[in-house]
Amino acid sequence: MRITDRYIQREFFERPVLEVAEDLLGKTVVCKKGRTIIEGMIMEVEAYDGPEDKACHASKGCTQRTKVLFGPAGHWYVYLVYGMHWMLNIVTGNEGYPAAVLIREAGEWNGPGKITKAFGIDKHFNGKTATEETGLWIEDRGVIIPKYSIERTARIGVDYAGEWAKKPYRFCLLQNKK
Repeated sequence: MRITDRYIQREFFERPVLEVAEDLLGKTVVCKKGRTIIEGMIMEVEAYDGPEDKACHASKGCTQRTKVLFGPAGHWYVYLVYGMHWMLNIVTGNEGYPAAVLIREAGEWNGPGKITKAFGIDKHFNGKTATEETGLWIEDRGVIIPKYSIERTARIGVDYAGEWAKKPYRFCLLQNKK
């Protein structure tokens, strides 16, 4: 099987963010730089759902930083937090409606900043498509995650978002919970 046979195509991401978030569990994020390939199965994600979601960067409107969120699905939204950690998100839904899924855990890397550091992800991936041509993509390797193995909880670190902080928009594999 060629790598491209396992690519998750853009149509997968052109759905509501909560559906995409849950369905990303068990998929594999892959980064290729030269001959080096780093990959990890996605085990925890968080959804950010549009302009009303006070935890979503788009709640402040379309800015230079957030314009990727308003663009087509299947593009990476990468931004810096605390001046030191890059966050990796994949844009979902319809163009014009800002939504994305943050990848919080993949393979042996537990924490979004640890993932981007291990994979060498930085601002250069922001706005690029999730394809082999850009060096960062997601694959479906046939791992099936039963619904009973998924826990939904509140997102982490978004207390500033009021009621939106309590929404169960974090998805993680139960057997992986520490």
